[in-house]
Amino acid sequence: MFTEDTIAAIATAPGVGGVGIIRVSGAKAFPLVDALFAGKSAVPLTERPNRSIQYGRIVDPKTGRTVDEVLLLLMKGPHSYTAEDVIEIQCHGGPVVVRELLRLVLSSGARLAEPGEFTKRAFLNGRIDLTQAEAVIDIIEANGEAALGVAVEQLDGTLATWIRRLREELLTMVARLEVTIDYPEEDIEEVTTVEVAASLTPIMADMQHLLATAKSGRMVREGITTAIVGRPNAGKSSLMNALLRENRAIVTDIPGTTRDTIEEGMTIEGISLRLIDTAGIRDTEDIVEKLGVERAKEYVSAADIVVCVIDGSTALSEEEKDILETLKGRTAVVFINKADIATAITAEDIAPYGPFAAVAAISAANGEGLDVLGHVVKELVYGGEVQGDRGAMLSNIRHINLMETALALLTQAKENLEAGLSVDFIVTDMRSAWETLGDITGDSLRESMVDELFSRFCLGK
Repeated sequence: MFTEDTIAAIATAPGVGGVGIIRVSGAKAFPLVDALFAGKSAVPLTERPNRSIQYGRIVDPKTGRTVDEVLLLLMKGPHSYTAEDVIEIQCHGGPVVVRELLRLVLSSGARLAEPGEFTKRAFLNGRIDLTQAEAVIDIIEANGEAALGVAVEQLDGTLATWIRRLREELLTMVARLEVTIDYPEEDIEEVTTVEVAASLTPIMADMQHLLATAKSGRMVREGITTAIVGRPNAGKSSLMNALLRENRAIVTDIPGTTRDTIEEGMTIEGISLRLIDTAGIRDTEDIVEKLGVERAKEYVSAADIVVCVIDGSTALSEEEKDILETLKGRTAVVFINKADIATAITAEDIAPYGPFAAVAAISAANGEGLDVLGHVVKELVYGGEVQGDRGAMLSNIRHINLMETALALLTQAKENLEAGLSVDFIVTDMRSAWETLGDITGDSLRESMVDELFSRFCLGK
């Protein structure tokens, strides 16, 4: 689709590194770079073996000055990332030399690529679909092993395969219904609508199954917000330090040390957690501490997991009872802390305030019992075991919204079928659902949507 347009950009991260890469793609990529390249052989780059690496120098054609020693990776279309002719210039990783090489490439006839334009060309040239293109940026931005695993499997096209199967089945039903519109004299509408209504049920069940993965998929992709709450001096900050294995939060014997939230990231079971240490919850006249307590209560409502830390060295206080009451309906873990000192509280004392995802005696001081949190995370995301087909998990909010819209359209179509409404209304809803599912994979191409999506990518990708 870009036969006359050749683009270039730096494909490596800014800063000093061992290697810097300038990526060039388009019809003029080979002759353009050939005019800057000086190697031992005089054979033009277009005539050298595909997928080969060529050693030489990049020379400024105006001054004859060598800019850097380089390796050229040659990839002739359609067997390249963009399905066009592509050359990657690998040079030394200093920012000055990388920018100078890019300047020479641009002054020789290429233009600077827009963010995500290489991947956009791969999509527009039919090498990948839209779910695979989005998986590229998910791989780059993956914040844990689980998120990376989902993105890699979606890059293989697993989700697109599911979506295309649903679209094929829908299109078959739409075609059958349209026959009854085109040939009303055949008197086949009643039989056809009954069959289509029955066929819609398993399709909608598959869509509901995909949507059921959305919460887990979002947590895998974005990480799990985990709020640590409790009364002052229960050991919240000590717990956070123990989980992070570093002294991130200040720990003292003075109640109310933590007055604002402290946030840090960590990974458990390959899943990213956003840990939030909150102010101790208690009645206080201190204005600053009171604001911190209010913020802690807000996180109880917003977090994916609430970790409630109870001081196990003394009897359950009224403050702790009130905190436990606020956790009803939340996914919560209760840690009875200071198990290395005393056990004044047991799981039986906590049970009346439950149910909770887990109740465990721990010691934030020596790390005893902290593995319970990992089991809860695994249960929350995977239902106890890692799913094998993670590529068919909905983790992208765009995919989730489109799937919900398509399912609502099919629900309306089925209700209209059962109500005996005109086939014209039913076909309209079903075809809209078919097109909406196509928006997920990019099969229903809408230029504004594609432009917005690829604008999220980084330069050089």
